[in-house]
Amino acid sequence: MVRKANPALLKPMNLSTELEAVVGSGPMARGQVVKKLWEYIKKNNLQNPQNKRNILADAKLKVIFGGKGEVTMFEMTKLVSAHLS
Repeated sequence: MVRKANPALLKPMNLSTELEAVVGSGPMARGQVVKKLWEYIKKNNLQNPQNKRNILADAKLKVIFGGKGEVTMFEMTKLVSAHLS
């Protein structure tokens, strides 16, 4: 059985200015945004060393994360949704 990709993940979305500062200019599919976010997190060493599922926010990410200094990767996905339209 072949799994079909979720069409919602493939639909190009408009990004907020704050999100574009991290992942580049849109429009971009949700899956692509998450992929780029992880590239940014890894490049800037922003994973909590004690718990790799938590992301430590730098100045750019803090704006996206609603001012939070640390979020879980599940929380991150939810917070990023607010920056997609």
